[in-house]
Amino acid sequence: MSDQCRTETDSLGPVQVPAHALYGAQTHRASQNFPVSGLRLPRRVIRALALIKKAAAEVNRDTGKLDPKLAGAIIEAAHEVAGGKHDHEFVVDIFQTGSGTSSNMNTNEVIANRAIQLLGGEIGSKRPVHPNDHVNMGQSSNDVFPTAVHIAAAEAMERDLVPALEALEGALASKAKAFDHIVKIGRTHLMDAVPVRLGQEFSGYTQMVTNSIRRVRTAATHVADLALGGTAVGTGLGSAPDFAPKVISIIAKEIGIHLKQAPNLFEALSARDGLVEASGALRSTAVSLTKIANDVRWLGSGPRCGIGEIHLPDLQPGSSIMPGKVNPVMSEMLLMICAQVIGNDATVGWGGAAGNFELNVMIPVMAYNLLHSVGILTNGCRLFASRCVEGLEANEKRCNELIEQSLAMVTALNPRIGYDAAAALAKESVKTGKTVRELCLEKNVLPADELQRLLDARSMTGA
Repeated sequence: MSDQCRTETDSLGPVQVPAHALYGAQTHRASQNFPVSGLRLPRRVIRALALIKKAAAEVNRDTGKLDPKLAGAIIEAAHEVAGGKHDHEFVVDIFQTGSGTSSNMNTNEVIANRAIQLLGGEIGSKRPVHPNDHVNMGQSSNDVFPTAVHIAAAEAMERDLVPALEALEGALASKAKAFDHIVKIGRTHLMDAVPVRLGQEFSGYTQMVTNSIRRVRTAATHVADLALGGTAVGTGLGSAPDFAPKVISIIAKEIGIHLKQAPNLFEALSARDGLVEASGALRSTAVSLTKIANDVRWLGSGPRCGIGEIHLPDLQPGSSIMPGKVNPVMSEMLLMICAQVIGNDATVGWGGAAGNFELNVMIPVMAYNLLHSVGILTNGCRLFASRCVEGLEANEKRCNELIEQSLAMVTALNPRIGYDAAAALAKESVKTGKTVRELCLEKNVLPADELQRLLDARSMTGA
C-alpha cells in the first residue's frame, strides 16, 4: 500500500482506494463510474441508511446471528454516520445505479471500516467487520435503499415542512383577523367585482395552506410504508420474517414517527407510488403558494400606480438605476421555489413510471428531487411568513377609494332598478368618469337614504 492509496479487492478484482478513506472498493468504483453532477445523497437519506444499519445490528445481535462485539462497533459507527460525522465519505453521485446499490454499499463500507477502526483493526481489510456479511446482514440494496428514502421523506415532511407550513398558516390567519374590518373591491377575471373584505381574502389564503398541511400529512403517512424485508425481489430471501418488523420498530421509536412494513413487498420494491404521491402533495402545495405569492405582490403593486391595497415590507433596494424602487422580493423568491418544485415533481413522476418488473431503478434521482422540494418549500414558507406576511400592512384609504370608483357597485342596485338600468349607469360612469353614487344622486335614481343603504360596501360582504 502506497502513502496515497491502499489496495482492496472486490468481486471484480483489485482496486486502488484512497488510503485514509472509510469507503471501500465498491464506493470507489462508483465514484469513478459516475462523475456526473457533483450532487450527493441528501443528508436525511444518509441518516436513514445509518439508522437501518444500526437497528439491523441490534436485531442480528439479539437473535444471535451477529457477534455482540462486532455488533457494538457497528452500532457505534452507524450512530456516528447518522449524526453526520462522516458525510464527506459519501462520495457517490446521485446519477448512479438506479437501485441505490452504490450508496447502500457506500454506507456498508464506511460503517464497516469505522467499526474496524474502533476495534483496532486495519481499514480496508474487511476484518473483523465485513461490509456485506455483517453490516448488510439480512438486507439487500433493493429493500434497504427505498426504505431509507421513504424514512427520510416521511421525517422531512413531518419534521420540516409541516411546521413551516403551520408557521405560514398562523401568519396568514393573523392577518385575516387583523384585516377583517377593511372592505375592498373584489376582482374576478382581473376585473372589478363586488366588494370583499381584505380579511376574507386572507382567510382564503389561510385555508389553502391548511389544506396543504392535510395533504402533506396524508402523503407522509403513506410514504411510511417500507420495503424492508423484501430483500432482492420481494420474496425476503436471506432475511428472517421477523427481522424487518423488528428493525422498523426500533427506527420508529428512535425518530418518533409511525413506520410500518409495506403490506405487499413486491409492490414496495417494484413501484415507488408512495414517493409519487408525496411529490404530488408538494406540487399541490406549490400551486397554492404560487397563487398566494402572486396575489400578495399584485395587491401590493405600485406603490402609486398599481393596486396598492397592501404594503409589503421594504427589504432591499429594487433597482440599480431607479432610486427608491422596492420590489416584492419575497413573493418572487417563493414563486421561483414553486416553479422548481413543480419541475422536480415531473422528475419524480417520470421516475415512478420507469420501473420494470421486480424493481424500480430511478430511486436516487427521485429521492434527490423529492427531498430538494421539501427543503426549499420549508425554507420558502418560513421566510415568506416571517419576512413578508408578518409585516404586511393594509392601505385602508386606497381600498376605500377603489371601491367608490368601481363600476361593480351597480350590482347592489339590480334588485331595485333592474339589470339594464344598472348596466346603463355603469356605461355612463365609464364615459363621464363619475362614480356610480354620483350619477345616482344627480339623476335621483333612488332616495338618498336608500341609495346610502344599498351602496354600503360593508353590507355587501356578508357576515
